[in-house]
Amino acid sequence: MTAVENVAVGRGLDALFKPRSIAIFGASEDVTKIGGRPLQFLQKYGYRGAIYPINRKGGTVQSLQAYANVADLPEAPELAVMAVPPESVLEAVKDCAARGVRAAVILSSGFSEMGEAGNRLQAEIGQVARSSGMRVVGPNCLGSIGVADKSIATFSVALESAFPTPGHVGIVSQSGNLGSYTMRLAVDRGIGISRLLTTGNECDVDIADGIASLATDPATSVILCCMETCRDAGKLVRALAMAREAGKPIVVLKVGVSDAGSEAAASHTGALAGSDAVFDVVLRNGGAIRVPSIEQLLDVGHAVSVVGTARAPKGNRAALVTASGGFGVLMADAASAQGLDLPKLSARTQERILSALPYASPGNPVDMTAQVSSRPELLVQVLSAVAEDPACDAVILQSAYAFQMPRLRDVYIAALEQVRRDHPSRLILLCCKAPGDTIAQLNRLGFPTVETIDAACSTLAALVRLGTRGEPIATAAASSSTDALLQEAFANEASAKAALAQAGVPVLKEITAASRDAALAAAREIGFPLVLKIVSPDIAHKTEVGGVVVGVRSEAQLAHEYDSLLARVAQKAPQARIAGVLVAQMAQGGVELILGTKKDPVFGPVVMVGLGGIFAEVLREVALQIAPLTEAQATQMLRSLKAFPLLDGARGRAKADVAAAARAVAALSQFAARHADVVAEIDINPLVVMDQGQGAFALDALLVPETKGKP
Repeated sequence: MTAVENVAVGRGLDALFKPRSIAIFGASEDVTKIGGRPLQFLQKYGYRGAIYPINRKGGTVQSLQAYANVADLPEAPELAVMAVPPESVLEAVKDCAARGVRAAVILSSGFSEMGEAGNRLQAEIGQVARSSGMRVVGPNCLGSIGVADKSIATFSVALESAFPTPGHVGIVSQSGNLGSYTMRLAVDRGIGISRLLTTGNECDVDIADGIASLATDPATSVILCCMETCRDAGKLVRALAMAREAGKPIVVLKVGVSDAGSEAAASHTGALAGSDAVFDVVLRNGGAIRVPSIEQLLDVGHAVSVVGTARAPKGNRAALVTASGGFGVLMADAASAQGLDLPKLSARTQERILSALPYASPGNPVDMTAQVSSRPELLVQVLSAVAEDPACDAVILQSAYAFQMPRLRDVYIAALEQVRRDHPSRLILLCCKAPGDTIAQLNRLGFPTVETIDAACSTLAALVRLGTRGEPIATAAASSSTDALLQEAFANEASAKAALAQAGVPVLKEITAASRDAALAAAREIGFPLVLKIVSPDIAHKTEVGGVVVGVRSEAQLAHEYDSLLARVAQKAPQARIAGVLVAQMAQGGVELILGTKKDPVFGPVVMVGLGGIFAEVLREVALQIAPLTEAQATQMLRSLKAFPLLDGARGRAKADVAAAARAVAALSQFAARHADVVAEIDINPLVVMDQGQGAFALDALLVPETKGKP
């Protein structure tokens, strides 16, 4: 992984969004062609800079003077838009670099998505970008839009009918159509747009550059991101941190969750698709809000743009208010499904509700009944009572018809205006349908609006994640010390544990014995009870060949079990090379964890920890984190497990040594990060965590070399 602090991310993209001049390569008179549309859009929507059509025939194109090449232009354009055949793109890029063009958008396709020849051509374009300093977007992209400056470098059909309203929501997407469709939906919902960037094949500018550029854009306050994969882990991590430091929430739709989706994303973008669970960790660490659909991307993005970060709830306790008992039940079910807590309202709050509406149901959900439609002014009293209840962090007000009926709409809005004045910091999310002008008015008052109950609850849950994400935990740096990881560490359990022990992962005392007499001598040194294990580079699963004996409590038993173990292994694995028998101290009691690392193709070593022993296959729950970790992060991982109460003294059990377990997890993560070039996987099964103050120990371990399985 690239060191985060050394990544230059988001540099030079102002030339995309605020250029003083634009050249169109492949400019066409035909506005239905890729080379015709950007030119048409720039003129149609009033771009004020200089526009230079480039067409080898010269003459005029769409009433503008055309030039044969970029060298003939009266000035160096700040932005070049390329809509020429793929075989002509490299020459155009070189010409632009020589002329001093600051940025280029390659709309043309036919590069890495088409195979090895296209990949080589794309790599050459990327090299020109890096050597010249010119930023290049694409190829195979839908381009970019700087809304305020009407800088249009796209052929998207989304602009044929209307241009986006300037606003504070920026959109960055690897997929062109997904990004432009998101923009179109946002515009339809009255969301103002600052910038749109689609990155395509990403020979130079990638998704992280887009995020970082929006993070530093004064006009952008919320970032919507459509992501398929990541080409540079360090840049992405840094970009997320930049947005977080700037106080700009990021809402991410990460596609490719399923195996089939991951394969499609890799095929589409020509990049390795990392594990979706690992992406989830990276986004969560970066403070991003991840959503599963375009609909939620728009719902949450809209809500965040209305609420901002200041009014995001600091807890998941929600009060539900409706005028229908049936809707209240639906809301309660949907809220529970999203992990929202529905606390009981205080006696004082319930008294106030009943004082206003004697036939109401004052619990949570609050059913105001149909009475509120005949006396809608009572809404102020009910909402004020609920908003002032300290047991709640946020309120959802559901209304089926009120905002669509002129008789009720103005009264409801007046009531909400009063509540907003009295409770400016309280989040009240509206679940309603209404005309566009009404929605815009409610949004201006600071009330986010969502149409359906499920969407309202999922949106509130996302806002809770924003409000409760807390400060980022400082990440660890990989240690620079050099522990002796020799080739022998991959040979067997004993050598693997020796290497891990040197790195700070505790192990119990053990000795590899090459004979029965040596085993007896080892037993006298270690003390009973003991465990015997076969040591062989050819046997990964020792129990399957009878290669493990536990509970050896005397020298006579040891001598017998030693001979029996070797006989069983010789019968079941006659070709296996035997390096000896491991004589190990036996752990008694404790809680077993599974601990390990695996090298993700995008983000490098990833640490996994979960409950081990007989519960591992039943619970199938693990926590993941990117290596290396601090002990604080390791502790947080352990506490995130649903099974953590087993470590924390549930049902009268002794508390386990969580601190020792966290130290072991952190040490393993450091080891994996330090040796990422040679270690592909590490498996510790189990890590036994003893009672508090008694430590945690790796009882078995396996190291898999990075070269395993490679030709």
